[in-house]
Parts: sequence; C-alpha cells; structure tokens
Amino acid sequence: MRGRNRDDDATESSLTADALNSHYASISTDAAYVSTRQKHTVSNFNQFVTEMGVFHMLDRLKPTAAGLGGLPEWFLRVSAPVIAAPLAALLNQSFAEGVVPRQLKTALIVPVSKVAVPASESDYRPISITPILSRLVERRIVTSYIYPDLQTPPHQLCFTDQFAFRPTGSTTAALIALLHTVCTMLSTNPFVRVFAIDFSKAFDSIRHYQLLAKLSCLTTPDEIYNWVENFFSGRYHSTRFRDEMSAFASISASVVQGSALAPASYVVTAANLRPGHTGNVIIKYADGTYLLMTTPVMKN
Repeated sequence: MRGRNRDDDATESSLTADALNSHYASISTDAAYVSTRQKHTVSNFNQFVTEMGVFHMLDRLKPTAAGLGGLPEWFLRVSAPVIAAPLAALLNQSFAEGVVPRQLKTALIVPVSKVAVPASESDYRPISITPILSRLVERRIVTSYIYPDLQTPPHQLCFTDQFAFRPTGSTTAALIALLHTVCTMLSTNPFVRVFAIDFSKAFDSIRHYQLLAKLSCLTTPDEIYNWVENFFSGRYHSTRFRDEMSAFASISASVVQGSALAPASYVVTAANLRPGHTGNVIIKYADGTYLLMTTPVMKN
C-alpha cells in the first residue's frame, strides 16, 4: 500500500465544505431548466393521513440519521402520542395546498471518500441525508400511490423491463430475465450482442420537467402530483466536511439521493427508454441498462 506524503496531505487539506458543496450543486444544476407547473384540476381533497396513521409512522421508526432538522428518531418515536394529531393536520394542509415546507426540502450532504487518498471533489461520494419527517411522507406516497400505478401504466411508459426499486423486482429476477432472454434469442438467431450501459450521475442529473411529465401520465391524484412537483422545486443542500458546514446551495435537477422518492422517481424517468428496433430488448436494473441486440451493427 502506498504511503501518504506531504503533497497528498496538502491536496486533501485544500478541500473545503464550500468547495465540495459547490461541486455537488454543479452536478445537480440543469442549465436548460424548464419550469414545471402544478395541476389545477384537483378534486375534493381526501384526508391524506390520520392521527393514528401518523402515530404508527412515528412509533415504528428505526434508528436513522436526523439530517439538518436535528430531531432524532428516538425523540419523534417517544413523542408520537403528543405530536401525532397536530402533525397530521399540518401534513393534510400541506397536501391540500400542494406546498412542501422548506425545512423538508433541505438536505445535509456527508462526503465519503471513494479512494484511499482523495485529491479532488470528485473523489468523494455525496451521501445525502434528508429530514426524517420528509422520508416518512415520501415513503407513504411511494407505497400508497406510485407503486400501485406501476401495475397499470399508460401505453407510453413501460415498467416490466425494470427490475430495481419495484415491489416485485430483485437482482435475482434481473439475472434470470437476462439469461432467459439471451437463450430465447439464440434459439432463432446466430448471435446476440449484449451491451452493458451504466448512466453516469443518473440520479443527480435528472431533469424535473421530464420526470413530472411522465409522472403526470399516471393515475396519481392531482394533490399528490402537486406535492411532488413542489417537493422537487426550490431545493437546497449543505455539506458537512471535517466539522465544517458549508453555505446552502440550490439545485435544479436530480431526484435527491437519500430521499424515499428517489428510487421510484428514477423508475418513472427511465420508463420510456426502449430499443429502437423491435428485435432488440432492454433490461434495466436501476441506472444499469442492458441492451440485447440480434441485428447487425451498421458501419459508417
């Protein structure tokens, strides 16, 4: 193992929380940002959560990072009998208005080194920690609305070729589907080309207007759609590095890794990724995509 030297220490020590925060913000900034709009066809609002539902969400909390809010999970769990009723009222009002409190749209980033001797901002992987209450509400949206919608998608979206972030998906299912598809194609073709594609920074660079355009095609209630639209707009994050906190930076792209909405949002975003030729097949596992081709590759 290579030993550390003074040059390595000098390079690493030159990194600051603000530099890292600016680097992460630049990745999640859409230079061609298109504003999104909420729906105006909201029907009579149905109660999103009940006092008992909020109590159960808080009472079943497991140990987890608190984020910038600073409220630890044990405090929320212990105080559940007292705060369940007012919190349910606030959440129902939030959905009725389609407005997410700014405190729930601000994340804390904790960089984790990807290499033995980090020398630049890209050598640190950003671990985003969102508020606990935000994650609880997002998880409720995903399980109660988005996941059921994946079972009956509109014709322009396809979820059957995605094996990640779905109740019925798994790594094992993806491998079985990949092997079965290759064997089936070989039964009628002399060869099969398999291209493994890994989209770089896929979660961090998703454009919001594209995600929301596809989300609007699902049968998700309008008030839920409006809440999600507001959830992705006006977001900020701050980075903590070596006991130093950076200033807040705004972002205009990404599905916010660390949020409960991120996995399901990526599935919706990639739902219209299809092969251009009917004889080819795409199999997806998160941002890893496999293109199976039987047609010859055209030469220039």
